[in-house]
Formats: sequence, C-alpha cells, structure tokens
Amino acid sequence: MMWLFVLIALVVLLAVGWDLFRRLYPPFGGKPSPADLQRYRQSPNYKGTKFEYPLVTKVYKPSLGSFFTMLREYVQRRPELKPKRPLPQVKLDREAMEEIEEDTVIWFGHSALLLQIGGTRLLLDPMFGQTSSPIAGGRRFNRELPFGHLDELPPVDAVVLSHDHYDHLDYGTIRRIQDRVGQFIGPLGIRCHLERWGVEPARIREYDWWEELELHGVKLACTPARHYSGRGLFSQNGGLWCSWVITTPEKRVYFSGDSGYGPHFKEIGDKYGPFDLALMECGQYDDRWWDIHMLPEQTVRAHLDVKGNVLLPIHWGTFALAMHSWYDPIRRLSLEARLRGVSLATPKIGEPVRIGGSEYPTEVWWPAVSAARKDPKFRGARPSGTME
Repeated sequence: MMWLFVLIALVVLLAVGWDLFRRLYPPFGGKPSPADLQRYRQSPNYKGTKFEYPLVTKVYKPSLGSFFTMLREYVQRRPELKPKRPLPQVKLDREAMEEIEEDTVIWFGHSALLLQIGGTRLLLDPMFGQTSSPIAGGRRFNRELPFGHLDELPPVDAVVLSHDHYDHLDYGTIRRIQDRVGQFIGPLGIRCHLERWGVEPARIREYDWWEELELHGVKLACTPARHYSGRGLFSQNGGLWCSWVITTPEKRVYFSGDSGYGPHFKEIGDKYGPFDLALMECGQYDDRWWDIHMLPEQTVRAHLDVKGNVLLPIHWGTFALAMHSWYDPIRRLSLEARLRGVSLATPKIGEPVRIGGSEYPTEVWWPAVSAARKDPKFRGARPSGTME
C-alpha cells in the first residue's frame, strides 16, 4: 500500500505545484470574479459551467492512436512546416502608420491586424510575441516585425480581441502597448486576464454574441464563432470567443477570429452583410480538429456565406500550429477562390490594403520563399457534418 500512498502524494504535490505556478505566472491570465460569473450565467451561450456553441463542437484531445497517426503522416508527407527563409515584409514605421487617412487594413501575420476605418484606429488580436505560447510555443517565422519594435506602433482607439488563446491574446504585447490603447474590447471572459496584467477596469468592455456598441462613430457587433477558449488544460470555455462586424456608413468589414465552419456565417451575412472586406481564418487546420478551424475550401464557403466582396486570409504565415506546410493554406485557398469566382487579396506582411478600392494586392509571392512542391500530398479531412 506504500506505493499507492506515494503515488497519491506525488499527484497532490504536482497539482498544488501547478496551481501555485499558474497563480504566480502572469501570462496564464486571471480568473473571473464572482460578479463576472454572475453575468456569464445570464448568457444564452453559457451552459452549466461553461460557454458552448449551439452545435456539438469537438476540440482535439490527444491520444496514443492520434499521436502515432500524426507521426506517420509527418514522416510520409514531410511537410515544410516553416519557410526556408524569412517571408517578405513591407517595412513600416510609426509615422507611416499615423499618416494613413483612408480606410485601410494592414496584416502583421497570423491574426494581428491594424484597421483604420472611419477615422478610428483599431488593433485586432495583437499577438507580437516571439513564440505562440509561453510554454513550448513554436517560434515566429520572421523574428523581426514589419515596424521593427512595439514602440513604433501608433496609439490606437481600441484593441479588439476575438478570444483568450495565447496566439491571439499575448501577455507581453498587452503589457508593452496598454498605455497607448484607449479601450480593450472583447467577448465575455477577457476582463480577468487584462485586469491581472494592469489594465484599468474602466477601459475594458466585454460583450456577448449579437451585442453591439459604438466607438467614435464606428459600429461594432460581437458575433458568433465556432471555437473554444482557455489558457490552461483545466480552464477551457470559461470565457466566450467571437468574431466581429465593424462598420461605418461607408464601409463594412468582417473579422472572423478563430472558427470552424458553421451556420453562424450565413446568419451574420443575412444580418450584417454584405461586406467590403472579410478577414477570414485560413490556416492551422487538420481533420482531427476541423470543428474549430476551417479548411481553406471552407474558408471560401464561409466568405460567400457572410456575403463578402474581397477575401483577405489570416491565421497563417507566422506560426506552425498544425501539420500542413506553411504555404498550404494560401495555395489551397487561391485555387478554391479562383474556382468559386471570389476576389482574393494576398498582401505581404505589413503591406497596407485600401478597403473598398478598385485594386487589391494579388501578387503570388509565396512560391519564391520556398520551393513548394507541385502537388504536396495531403490526407483529406473527414467531411464535416455542417458541410453536408
């Protein structure tokens, strides 16, 4: 019986140690206050003790079988997970970004974007850290940012967040830029992290799906996404996740955040579309987690569902968080967009894109970075129930 006692003691010590480490290590974020939890319980999306998407949504859970399957695929396909050389970037500085007057978006890689719309400057999911998470995170493809360092970022009216995952809500970034941010806007569950990191409560605004707000004449609507939240193994879905509709009387922009394909895209399109520009997730997909990240072909379909005009793909080109080649998202998306007659914008990182203009960047720049194979073998994903 002694071995059982020792085993139990070790488990208890590990659990206590992990909880203590999590409490003392700020990047893990905070926990909702009793007042926050009271509000969350009033949300129609809160079921029991967590938030849920209306359809059954499975998050990948590691298993011995799936590990060996993934290892076999890697050996067979040998995907080029990272580019062989830095991706091309358009160099920027603070003055250049502050001088932008027209409605413009700049993609900084992954899902980080600077959006100038209606004279208001918004920063979407600003993740500028060197690794995708504080523990065992993959390194950024390009070590240098297009604007050099964070001090070059101009003041912004608001940081707009889609959810609390490390590759979208970065502790180091928030700490460095928070004094140049007017407000922090996000879904329910964001507040506790930001407050722990020193952001004043008065500057934090949380919203449920379909709730709307106005900021300096720009209207924002917190809209659904099919994903999940949490910054730890045992704290999933304690906060909400979302997409955003951002509009002025002249322009309409949709920001998908992270999302698997689902009927919410058509609901958003029917309620708020059409959109001049759709910033759509494309990347970090796999048939083991297709509920929470779209395949490129689904991204095009979702773009059509929301009634987008021009599609600008995000959530790729910065971190390797899946087993596909780094260029596979844009390669497959380009093919599908051409087949479906969708206008596709393919800016380099840091390249300003004018919203509603007659011309968008369409250069096919990724083959020059790596010697992409003509037809890299990709094991097809199981068909999603929402695609039937």
